[in-house]
Amino acid sequence: METMNRIDNLFKGTKRNLLSVYFCAGATRIDDAPEIIQSLQKHGIDMVEIGFPFSDPMADGVVIQEAATKSLKNGMKLRLLFEQLQNIRSSVTMPLIFMGYLNPILRFGFENFCKACNEVGVDGCIIPDLPFADYINDFKPIADKYNIRVIMLVTPETSDDRVKEIDANTNGFIYMVSSASTTGAQKSFDEQKQAYFRRIDGLNLKNERMVGFGVSNKATFEAACANSRGAIVGSKFVKLLSEKSTVDEAVEGLLDALKN
Repeated sequence: METMNRIDNLFKGTKRNLLSVYFCAGATRIDDAPEIIQSLQKHGIDMVEIGFPFSDPMADGVVIQEAATKSLKNGMKLRLLFEQLQNIRSSVTMPLIFMGYLNPILRFGFENFCKACNEVGVDGCIIPDLPFADYINDFKPIADKYNIRVIMLVTPETSDDRVKEIDANTNGFIYMVSSASTTGAQKSFDEQKQAYFRRIDGLNLKNERMVGFGVSNKATFEAACANSRGAIVGSKFVKLLSEKSTVDEAVEGLLDALKN
């Protein structure tokens, strides 16, 4: 019998204002991923997105692009990242998601990728440049075989019909991109963005939603959580990792920024 996926378990709980945190593995140093994940777990973060680098990260803003460049220079590759996460489940219980572009995954082999995710305890993946039709036809059967949730993104430009189609064909959660631009911290979400959050909320989808892109402070975190189960923070945390002297200080700095 298939075991329950940790992402599904998280959303089956009653907790709201969930916080998912993104970082790019290998950006501060080649073997930084396990320490960062363990620190996030220790500080009560609900879910973690582990980014792996690609030379052309089209959906990412400057902060994450720079982190990806550093990670590539440090020598980060998917195979190495899987090796580093070999024992992560001995100390970490929260859901782990890989986030990265299709090219490195295809080079690794999609079935090999899903099998390796399953073996080390990664619960899902976000692939921003994976076309939905390709996901349905070529990738979904393999991901389902290994109990890996493929998380799809929707934007303010995604039609209601397409959102419903994505909802019907995916599990885990839906990643609501706050705007059609690239990632990066914003001070607040305007009424237009909040109307988009409410529109998607009104579709009564089976999947929960998480809001990402631009969440960096209390105002954006609360606005994101008002019409979804929680928020995803990336650029803010990546920046803190590069500025603070320890990982714990970066995590504490992030939590402080979202609360005050």
